[in-house]
Amino acid sequence: MIKRIPVSALRVGMYITDLNNDWIPHNTQRRRGVIKKEETIETIRRLGVDYVYIDVSKGLDAQDSEPAHEVDRRNEIALQRAGELSPGVYKRVSAGEEMAFAQQVHSHAQGLVGNLMNNVKIGGAIDIAPIHQLADELQSSIFRNANALSCLGRIRAKDNYLLEHSVNLSVLMSLFGNYRKLPADALHQTIVGALLHDIGKILTPDEILHKPGRLTPEEFEVMKAHARHSRDILTATEGIGKLAIMTAAEHHERLDGSGYPEGLKGDEISEYGRMVAITDVYDAITSDRVYHKGMTPTQGLKKLLEWSNGHLDPALVKEFIRCVGLYPIGSLVLLESGRLGVVVETNDDDQRLPVVRVMYNTRFRLPITIESIDLAKPGNQDRIVRSVDPEDYKIDVRKFLT
Repeated sequence: MIKRIPVSALRVGMYITDLNNDWIPHNTQRRRGVIKKEETIETIRRLGVDYVYIDVSKGLDAQDSEPAHEVDRRNEIALQRAGELSPGVYKRVSAGEEMAFAQQVHSHAQGLVGNLMNNVKIGGAIDIAPIHQLADELQSSIFRNANALSCLGRIRAKDNYLLEHSVNLSVLMSLFGNYRKLPADALHQTIVGALLHDIGKILTPDEILHKPGRLTPEEFEVMKAHARHSRDILTATEGIGKLAIMTAAEHHERLDGSGYPEGLKGDEISEYGRMVAITDVYDAITSDRVYHKGMTPTQGLKKLLEWSNGHLDPALVKEFIRCVGLYPIGSLVLLESGRLGVVVETNDDDQRLPVVRVMYNTRFRLPITIESIDLAKPGNQDRIVRSVDPEDYKIDVRKFLT
């Protein structure tokens, strides 16, 4: 049986199944196995982890352990409560109408950020004017219909993570900031900060940045320096506002002080830093990378709730869930009819009733004719039972998003 225990309860002889530290982007220390020495426990404690998961059938148990399924049940209840209210962000046009413009903006964003990073890496200056224009275009598309860009954000290649993560983070921050009704200038600056938050990685050696295996403690310290580099590069760039710099500089800070580069705690972290920390972790843990299989969107939301006890702002985590919905774009869900569908559009009024694109019948274990179904449409009797892992059915959800 898999159980969760506090780090303080770790003992030699326990079998680790999950260090529960995917909230550390760039973490590659997904160690599994029996703890054989006290030094290993001390190393885990230094990671800033509060709880870890153990397999009591392969190692020792702990008195204050909790079954993993109970943790998941509690997270599911918290998720449902967080999503009780309607998102309150209303679409101005249909997702279909917005998709063409969104594809153009998304492609433009990838090209612009990629060229900018390459230019800065060879010593060039940041041309900020196109970034400001791109931020306005992203904000405009999200305002008209957030579903289009959200769909495109789920279609990504694991070998192009750095570039796509920067673009998708700007989309998530635009969505989150729009939901929270940030002032126009503040929203614009946070989008710019999100687009450029990883610019400091141009100073990270390629052998560390693209290392597929586990980083050594020394390499991880080098990797962490990118947040400070981003802050310094943007501070020296004319035309970038204070909030944009703050957003980029604080995206790895954590409420309990376990983050970096400054180890800020509580109110020392700005509102924008707390927001971008949530969106950054969510995008990181739900993305496939060379060394990391991404969680499903719903699993990602549950992890945000679990980590909001110390690392992430709990009130903002709940707002983010209401913003993206109980079943975010790209979620694979099981319907009462036995059909599987990919969520392609959220519902402005009831998060339980999105638009899904069905393609498989679990009762007959056969593909079916692809069809888009609005679960909120009068006369529709189908409902979502739960989200499921696409791996269980060998379904690539990206094929059904556009």
